[in-house]
Amino acid sequence: MSGGSGDSSPASGRASFSSLSDLKDLELSSESGCLSIVVLGASGDLAKKKTFPALFHLFQQGFLQSGEVHIFGYARSNISDDGLRERIRGYLKGASDEHISQFLQLIKYVSGSYNSGEGFESLNNAISENETSKNNKPGSSRRLFYLALPPSVYPSVCKMIRSYCMNPSSHSGWTRVIVEKPFGKDLESAEELSAQLGELFNEQQLYRIDHYLGKELVQNLLVLRFANRLFLPLWNRDNIANVQIVFREDFGTEGRGGYFDQYGIIRDIIQNHLLQVFCLVAMEKPVSLKPEHIRDEKVKVLQSVTPIKHDEVVLGQYDGYKDDSTVPDDSNTPTFASLVLRVNNERWEGVPFILKAGKALNNRKAEIRVQFKDAPGDIFKFLSAIVLLLPMVSKTLFLLHPDKGKKQGRNEFVIRLQPSEAMYMKLTVKKPGLEMATEQSELDLSYGLRYQDVKIPEAYERLILDTIRGDQQHFVRRDELKAAWEIFTPLLHDIDDGKVKALPYKPGTRGPPEADELSKRMGYVQTHGYVWIPPTLSKF
Repeated sequence: MSGGSGDSSPASGRASFSSLSDLKDLELSSESGCLSIVVLGASGDLAKKKTFPALFHLFQQGFLQSGEVHIFGYARSNISDDGLRERIRGYLKGASDEHISQFLQLIKYVSGSYNSGEGFESLNNAISENETSKNNKPGSSRRLFYLALPPSVYPSVCKMIRSYCMNPSSHSGWTRVIVEKPFGKDLESAEELSAQLGELFNEQQLYRIDHYLGKELVQNLLVLRFANRLFLPLWNRDNIANVQIVFREDFGTEGRGGYFDQYGIIRDIIQNHLLQVFCLVAMEKPVSLKPEHIRDEKVKVLQSVTPIKHDEVVLGQYDGYKDDSTVPDDSNTPTFASLVLRVNNERWEGVPFILKAGKALNNRKAEIRVQFKDAPGDIFKFLSAIVLLLPMVSKTLFLLHPDKGKKQGRNEFVIRLQPSEAMYMKLTVKKPGLEMATEQSELDLSYGLRYQDVKIPEAYERLILDTIRGDQQHFVRRDELKAAWEIFTPLLHDIDDGKVKALPYKPGTRGPPEADELSKRMGYVQTHGYVWIPPTLSKF
């Protein structure tokens, strides 16, 4: 299976991938040849905290074999191989010192700039030397470049990779490039970046990574929706009142104010992470599980989203955000946003999708909350008709506690993405006892309890492994990226121009009260007095 090479143009590279979607099994065993993984920006926080730990966990589980793989770090810092290894060591957890040392010995460091051929020539020489030492069959080498770098340097770095570091033959090897978000700041900048990268690599060589697509519960969405008869007839406008997709953090920008102020919460979280979740919740059933069939359906639902209305947007900025010296005093950058997406198709017409994200809030969580409509002809809303048939003593109890027969909330299907991964269905049930009183409870699948002996992989582990296997299902395609920016660019420009103002809110709260009012206006019915508590083994 080929991912292109230094000798092939992007156009010819597309032809070489024509059979990829026909493969039924993309296991590592289907490929041979030396695997070189290059982490560019190796001394930065992302590489140390996410990329290298993910590679270590893949090594632990046997997906990366010491006889086949070598890992290269590349950055401007002037440090040695051992210097990089020691920087990484403290972030590698859950294994013996011996096992960690075995992994670290796979890592070699090359220093150089991101726009100079000299450094990338040195990198290519190091990679080639390692491929030769492993008796690699000519042309069968596999080269994976992970850009743990700011997007501003993507074009120059990709030019250097294309000029100096490509796999020298398309015989059976490949070259693939992982780029991190954000992919631009609006439609124009994203298209410009896509065009620059598209001149250097074909679409099958580019892997735009959004780590939310690697989360276990996000990956479960397709199975839940399309493998369970229970949901198939319910997942539409006839039964669902509204959908909320929520991301909450209980801390602020924490010294990243200057960086965050360039983007804001919509670009940072909603336009990518939450929109990817939205696609999987709202898309139609794909023809198959082949990556292109799934991504086709995601693009279709994005293209069905109508323009966002200003009166269906609430922005917020927490008090103290502008105390950061790197944030302008007149900043209108939102640290909180709640907005409504509407899908103009037969399945979802009239159903609001409320996407909500914020920093410095009262708790930390990410979840999908599908709220169903009220049961028609609900005989339990008030029990007055039943009370007439009960003995006088029961009638007296009801008069003393008239709230006990009142319906307490709607059915909701909740998927908790983090923390405490779980899926639960909120139901109205009879409260145990002699009285006819209802309460909210749940049918609960909590992963920590149900899968006690199973390690849930980190998102980056899964996505890096998918890249090695050539599976693009969980990566963002160029036309999908364009459709996403078309939805948000008009609103983002209005925010940048000051036409939509961010409202102040106090840290540690739910955000601006106007956001809850918006949800209520969209038909969301909050359940008062009910709190989902993750079950623990101590209860049993």
